[in-house]
Parts: sequence; C-alpha cells; structure tokens
Amino acid sequence: MYPVLKKVHKPEDAGFSSSKLKEVDSLIKNEIDNGFPGAVLLVIKDGKIVKNTAYGYAKKYDRGTLLKHPKKMKTTTMFDLASNTKMYSVNFALQHLVSQGKIDLNQTVSHYIPQFRDSAEDKIKGKDTLRLIDILHHTAGFPPSVEYYNPKLAGDLYTTDRSKVLQMISRTPLDYQPGTKNIYSDLDYMLLGFIIEKVTGKRLDQYAEEKLYKPLGLKHTLFNPLQKGFKPEDFAATELNGNTRDGAIYFPGIRTYTLQGEVHDEKAFYSMGGVSGHAGLFSTTGDLAVLLQVILNDGGYGNVRLFDKQTIDQFLAPSDMNPTYGLGWRRNGNSSMHWMFSPYASENAVGHTGWTGTLTVIDREKNLGIVLLTNKKHSPVADPQKDPNKFLGDTYGISQYGNVVSAVYQALKVN
Repeated sequence: MYPVLKKVHKPEDAGFSSSKLKEVDSLIKNEIDNGFPGAVLLVIKDGKIVKNTAYGYAKKYDRGTLLKHPKKMKTTTMFDLASNTKMYSVNFALQHLVSQGKIDLNQTVSHYIPQFRDSAEDKIKGKDTLRLIDILHHTAGFPPSVEYYNPKLAGDLYTTDRSKVLQMISRTPLDYQPGTKNIYSDLDYMLLGFIIEKVTGKRLDQYAEEKLYKPLGLKHTLFNPLQKGFKPEDFAATELNGNTRDGAIYFPGIRTYTLQGEVHDEKAFYSMGGVSGHAGLFSTTGDLAVLLQVILNDGGYGNVRLFDKQTIDQFLAPSDMNPTYGLGWRRNGNSSMHWMFSPYASENAVGHTGWTGTLTVIDREKNLGIVLLTNKKHSPVADPQKDPNKFLGDTYGISQYGNVVSAVYQALKVN
C-alpha cells in the first residue's frame, strides 16, 4: 500500500512556516493586482497537501474586451497543461510500459514503426538507427516544431488529418545529426505518442485515461474535455483571439474566439484532433497532486502501482550530454535552470513547463512537489507585429516561475 495524500491542519505540520507561505500569497496577489490574469498554486510535502490556493481570474477577456464581471479562478479550475502533457501522458505511459517490459527504450523507433526510416533524398541520415532513448533526451535531430497545419509553411508536409501525421513526421527532414546536441522538440513527443499507440493498440487518450488516470480515481485529467461532458466555464481561458496572436497570424481554419477548454497548441488542435503526445492534456491541481505523489512514492498510490522505482530512477537520471535533461523530464542540473526550479531546489529535482503557463517541480530529496498553473497567455499580445508570441502575461515575474518556487522553498523551515 503506497502513501496517499492527506491535508494538513496548519503548514507547520509539514515543516512550513505559515507566515512565509503568506508571503507567497502576497507575491502572487501583487501580480494579480498589477494585471496578471490568474493562477493556482499547489504544494505537497511528505504526503501532505500543504497548499492549494487559487488567485485572480479564470477568464478576464472575451476576445479583446475586458469583462465587467471576470470569472474567478478556483482550485477546481481545469487548465490546458501544454507541454506538461509530455510528462503526465507520454512519460507516465512509457514508465508504465517500460516497467511491464512492453517497451525497450534502447530499441529503435523503426522496430515499433517500420515506416520510420531514412529516405534517399534525406541530406542528414540517422532515422534508421534512432532509439527511443535518443528521442527522450531530445537529441533526435528534429527541428523544434513543424507547422503541419499551415499549408503555406508546411508545403508537402501539410495535413489536418491525424491518421496522416505520423507519415509526415517520418518524412520530416532532420535538422542536425542525431546525438550531437540537445534541441527540445515537440516532434519527439508526437512520435513517442504514436509509438505508445502502436504498442498498446489504443489511442493515446484512451490508454492514458484507462490505464493511468482512472485507476488513480482522477476525473479531471483528460484530452478533449469538451467532448467528454465538461463545459467551457470549467476551464482557465487562454489566448484571447484564437491562434491569431491578436490578428498577426492567419492560416485556413484558424480559430478567432477566446479559447476555453480547447487545447491551444496548433499542432495538437488542427493536425492531431486534440490528442497528441506533446500537448492536449487538461487537469487540475487536485489531480496533479496525486500524479506528483506517484513519483514521490516511487511509482504507486494507495493500492495502485503504475511503475517501479528502477524505471523512475532511469527516467529521472541526467543525460550524459546535458545534466539539465533526463528522459523527457527537465532537471535542475545547473544554474541555467534556476529560472524554473530556483536556486533552492535539489540538483536532482525534476519537472517541466508548459507554454500556456504551467509548471511542475518534483524534489524527491525533500519529498516535495510544487505545481503552479497560470493562464498567462490570457492577455493581449504585447506587440503583435514585433513579436506575436510575447503576451503581456509573459512580462510578469510569476511567468518566470522561479521566484514563486524560491518563495515556497524559503517557507520551508529547514531552508
């Protein structure tokens, strides 16, 4: 029987200072007062929920119009996890399948997907020998992203048909010789998602929801939630004007309405039908608390065992090439990661971020987990013509994450 989470009566019961945690509240509330949209902060320590607090607003705008009565953020608000999808769907699924002996990380991609091979016209070869472990380390050779959904930019790789995306990834030219550098790529996790589907015979959302989340009793962690009984008001809103960056971007079929309950990520929404290994998962801090505790428990929760400690250790260990990368997980391997983890986290702390404004930090040495979910992209674009990807929400201190994480660590009495 694995430990299950319990709530504390007061933070001191888990080794925290109540007054210092109030400083964390003040830090976030100050950002809200200065215009930041909203956030929910979760802290767990030693199997106890120390903090689960909502701040600000789940929805402030309808398109470009500031609402007279903005919708308050709640601890039950569901968020678009963006790239944290990679960890909570693909990594959890892979850790599960590796523990069961159903996937070998040292096996080649072509072993699982025979059509994934070098072609005669490929200038850079390496697909034939590419292994799953290379993809997980983000050393596979892929570019950071390909806009498969945009006919103008994708060219022959254009598709909005999920059944054709794997073929397009297989045809995507490599940007560099595999194994020579770390380039974080969404394509890596799109491909891993397809491998999970090949091995299990189930679509990624079906497998993750049936084999991972349902056994844990999680009811708010899922893909395509609006198709599964949830309503837009259950969610933190993201971009104000669809995917247009306030009018700076256009492609056929682009959404122009305020996004709420639909995955923001363009590849996930337009090309992958909302279900992809790199983005598309929604969740709440309450559900994520359980998933954090699974890692802190070395693989299980209550009477549910998802994976073994040996597999987790393998996934969280540093890459030989770059100590800030584990297998998919990012690590606090050196000072370059302090913007996310803070200087106070253990060197072996792991986690991930998501473009929409989501953060995970798991510190096994301190038996500590932190989740910060924000809707920082639910704000106007600062200068659509100059940089369409920089939103006003990105300019706040909270958006760098590390100052909030630092304040949480500083509230720990041992620090």
